[in-house]
Amino acid sequence: MATRSTDALIQELTDREAIRTLPIRYCHCVWQKDPDSWADLFTADGEISTTDASMPQAKGREALRKMIATGLDSSQPRPFIHNHVVELLGPDRAQGTCYVEVRLLRNGKKHYMTGWYDDEYSKVDGEWKFKSRRINIDSMTPVSEG
Repeated sequence: MATRSTDALIQELTDREAIRTLPIRYCHCVWQKDPDSWADLFTADGEISTTDASMPQAKGREALRKMIATGLDSSQPRPFIHNHVVELLGPDRAQGTCYVEVRLLRNGKKHYMTGWYDDEYSKVDGEWKFKSRRINIDSMTPVSEG
């Protein structure tokens, strides 16, 4: 059985922690209504897509920033991230899945959404970023008042 060096193990742990921090920072930027910091979590050509054709999609930091700025005002999302699984594919590539619950407004009414993100990550200038995020919606349920 081949053993990895201590340096290699430390690098793997450091990379995993940096990647696991990305979705946490993503949610923090949404809660804080900070579209500039949110967009900076993506590579220059990063993109976001969804399984729901009625929801916005974007590619490139400026388009991402505009998309989230509009969404922060119109849907007022409150995301919660869970169960992040990360697979390192090399020194500057990784992929992962994390599960999400979101409280938001849709057509002026409160909704509760559950699903998961399929992510691709890239290390750019020593910093991990989202290369792509695909939101897979499992359910979108109106919240009754009361």
